[in-house]
Amino acid sequence: MHDERRRIEDRVARVHHQRVRPAVYAARVPCAVEAWQVPGEPVPFAEAAAAPYEPFARDTPWGPPWGTTWFRVRGQVPGAWAGRRVEAVIDLGFVGEWPGNQAEALVHLVDGTPLKAVNPQNQYVPIAHPAAGGEEIEYLVEAASNPTILADHFARPTLLGDPLTAGDAPLYVFRGADLAILDEEVWHLDLDLQVLRELMVELGEQDPRRHEILHALDRAIDLLDLDDISGTAADVRAALRPALSKPAHASAHTLSGVGHAHIDSAWLWPIRETKRKTSRTFSNVTALADEYEEFVFACSQAQQYAWVRDHYPRVWARIQDCVKKGQWAPVGGMWVEADGNLPGGEALARQLVHGKRFFLDHFGIETKGVWLPDSFGYTAAYPQLAKLAGNEWFLTQKISWNQTNTFPHHTFWWEGIDGTRIFTHFPPVDTYNARFTGDEMAHAVRNHRDKGRATRSLAPFGHGDGGGGPTREMLERARRLKDLEGSAKVVMEHPDAFFKAAREEYPDAPVWVGELYLELHRATYTSQARTKQGNRRSEHLLREAELWATTAALHAPGYAYPYERLDRLWKTVLLHQFHDILPGSSIAWVHREAEAEHARVAGELAELTAEALAAPGAGGTRVFNTSPYDRAEVVRTAEGAPVYAEVPASGSARLTAAAPAHPVTVTGRVLDNGLVRVEVAEDGTLASVRDLRAGGREVLADQGNLLRLHTDLPNYWDAWDIDKHYRNRYTDLRDAESVTVVEQDPLVGAIRVARSFGKASKITQTITVRAGSPRIDFETDIDWHETEKILKAGFPVDLRAAHSSAEIQFGHVQRPTHTNTTWEAARFETSGHRWVHIGEPGYGVALINDSTYGHDVSRTVREDGGTTTTVRLSLVRAPRIPDPGADQGRHRLTYSLLPGASIEDAVAEGYALNLPLRLADAAGAPEPVVSVAGEGITVEAVKLADDTSGDVVVRLYESRGGRATGTLRTGFPLAHAQVTDLLERPLDEAVTDGNTVAVALRPFQILTLRLRRATADR
Repeated sequence: MHDERRRIEDRVARVHHQRVRPAVYAARVPCAVEAWQVPGEPVPFAEAAAAPYEPFARDTPWGPPWGTTWFRVRGQVPGAWAGRRVEAVIDLGFVGEWPGNQAEALVHLVDGTPLKAVNPQNQYVPIAHPAAGGEEIEYLVEAASNPTILADHFARPTLLGDPLTAGDAPLYVFRGADLAILDEEVWHLDLDLQVLRELMVELGEQDPRRHEILHALDRAIDLLDLDDISGTAADVRAALRPALSKPAHASAHTLSGVGHAHIDSAWLWPIRETKRKTSRTFSNVTALADEYEEFVFACSQAQQYAWVRDHYPRVWARIQDCVKKGQWAPVGGMWVEADGNLPGGEALARQLVHGKRFFLDHFGIETKGVWLPDSFGYTAAYPQLAKLAGNEWFLTQKISWNQTNTFPHHTFWWEGIDGTRIFTHFPPVDTYNARFTGDEMAHAVRNHRDKGRATRSLAPFGHGDGGGGPTREMLERARRLKDLEGSAKVVMEHPDAFFKAAREEYPDAPVWVGELYLELHRATYTSQARTKQGNRRSEHLLREAELWATTAALHAPGYAYPYERLDRLWKTVLLHQFHDILPGSSIAWVHREAEAEHARVAGELAELTAEALAAPGAGGTRVFNTSPYDRAEVVRTAEGAPVYAEVPASGSARLTAAAPAHPVTVTGRVLDNGLVRVEVAEDGTLASVRDLRAGGREVLADQGNLLRLHTDLPNYWDAWDIDKHYRNRYTDLRDAESVTVVEQDPLVGAIRVARSFGKASKITQTITVRAGSPRIDFETDIDWHETEKILKAGFPVDLRAAHSSAEIQFGHVQRPTHTNTTWEAARFETSGHRWVHIGEPGYGVALINDSTYGHDVSRTVREDGGTTTTVRLSLVRAPRIPDPGADQGRHRLTYSLLPGASIEDAVAEGYALNLPLRLADAAGAPEPVVSVAGEGITVEAVKLADDTSGDVVVRLYESRGGRATGTLRTGFPLAHAQVTDLLERPLDEAVTDGNTVAVALRPFQILTLRLRRATADR
């Protein structure tokens, strides 16, 4: 037989695209359109309904950046259309196909009922099916003229990301609003052709099924009258039916289709726009659920549900109905889909607590899994946190973006730092925005790395990132692919059902131990430093407020614990941990607002803490220690004078402690406190750091605190990525304008170094040594005006460290310092929280910080045979996309070198730097709420129970990486102690003896205790 594949394929393609698809709508009549441009921010429906509208012609420009235009659309269905399926088709002048990064709108009935959204992939609004003829329609269409921020594919920055710089020129041209007949037979033919053509081209050239489809299409097209598409479509469909009816092979892979609409809570749009995006997408989803009974839609992020509940009650009611019918599946159990690396330990716990509790309170549903497809890597603390929140499974997708190494599993057990394992799936379709296209189906099967053991995978389908969600076309394709020869089988089901079946068939799935490191988007540990600093400060201020509010509630009669305020503030902080806000990958508007929100949160938390500390009454100045470790250090009075204080963990003391025996001396450029001797070089770097406790051991192998400015232009994804070639071009900042002694006191010695460089940038660093502490602080003030640069601070340490240890949530991870394999080589930039530690047997050094996360650790062998291990902190970047002004301006941060440090020292000093001692006028010295005896047992949170019972909740963890035993003693009469999950629900009885609780922890174990007071007055 002659090979005519090319001719037939080209023929079918042309007829499909040029004749069948344009005939889907059989007839159109234009609607009458009027418009009103909102003069500022979006307005409620009632205000828009009462506004003055003016006639608006098709092909008219509309929509300034970030503006809102309301269109009034009126029309009447022609009588001749009786019996047909009639829809309104609205084209706002869409550009490209991405629904979430351009114009989109919500269509309302005149009574204010949200009906459905329109976007480039979903332009229709149903009117009648079938029509009677003569129906009149009137809609109010709330259209958002959101800019296409990434329209230039990272070729150049744009000022459109902030209304302060975006201008007011119209972005779109209104193409019209029509009433139209949907020719259902032609529409279904279009879908039949899509599915068969896409399946055909994915099959092997020697596969008989490919040729069967080819000739079936050829014969069917012969039946199509090109002058009467509508009249002959049914004949073509009948001819194709045998090809579409052949069942799948018995061993065909099964794809569990789960509707999805990934909606970034902010990214290329601000939070206020996300609130509207949720209403648009959720309106579309609930409308689809009415039409397709098999449809199941999975939706995460409790915050987005709360927005719809508060702002779109009618959409909220429809969601509740869909949940009851089993077509809407709340998943994820988190307040937002947070970044997977940067939130602190307690913050990640609260993400799960607030998310799970929302779904329990509003739907009576306990979510069973963590749904986190799009975060930029995943902390090794997740398995334990997820299980402690009552979860059974974890879903991720982003690791399909790895630059270097292909992740070896799609279904696996993920083991965290404490040994907890959670069943995890990584969909081989490699997208959370699937559409059931032929190439996606074939890729999922080819790509699946667990073939032979696992027979199923999950496919989240629907337009996402900016929302949009599933479409009826996707659901129609899924119906055709339910049981089709040559293809994987598609079954619609709840994610819980998929995970149950996947675990049952593959209980001995392979194990992945440790973090899920994404070999991409490494710059998200550093970009938008002020947003990250605001988050870090908010997390620690929340800890302070909860601790001292609990103390006041226990000891100050009449004090009312601020449950509602703390709940609201936590939710604000959790929202801004979303995986495009905290990582620094959003537009300027988002980060401007995030900085303002963090400042507002800090102000309110300072008020709450001050109120709690003042609750017992005045009685003189006391110093308060919020950290979980005893402190003996220098603190400054309100007048700025240094004084020495010894303060118990989570307690307070008078400023009466004796000063350390050895005062600080400043000789030239040498700072000495009897523990460390620091010599500052003429150029402002560290010439020497000697650990006097270790016999004067020299810590540095070369100049320390060397600031290095690198060229930083990644190949793509400017705010997200730092590519390895950044290392190849740099300037060392060795020219100091001044090196000056600025403080010389028995308790404090400080030298200030000032530098200017680049495009009028300046750095002032105050290098400080304090009495009684080996910690060397670098208080850093940066006035940053660079572009496409990254600034790092390097410390080459005379150590042969086989690995580095970096703090993560509730513990730390170890990473090799070598690059033996591509896996290690790909970790050229990594994340850590408050500290990074390197060491060799008998000696270690830590770098502590108060706001940075990105760092790199490398190792070289010197000519003398010694080894230098260099730790470099990433301080600030200057990407231009999507925010051309990212990180520009003032930054104030502190990092510290801690010679002779163990892991325990790093943990304690990490808390100390991030939780400065606080002075307040307070009466008495109430006993700390809890105190702990036992090495490695660290208190992370102290609060009152969320149920307002008055019970005290304490969260502990083992922080060294070894077993720990000890006791927790309460500062109040204890009636009962119980081990709980993160939601403070009982798990086990705790062993108590009077006011003490026995504690035994495995390495990195998290333990939550609920403590009931013995007093009647609660």
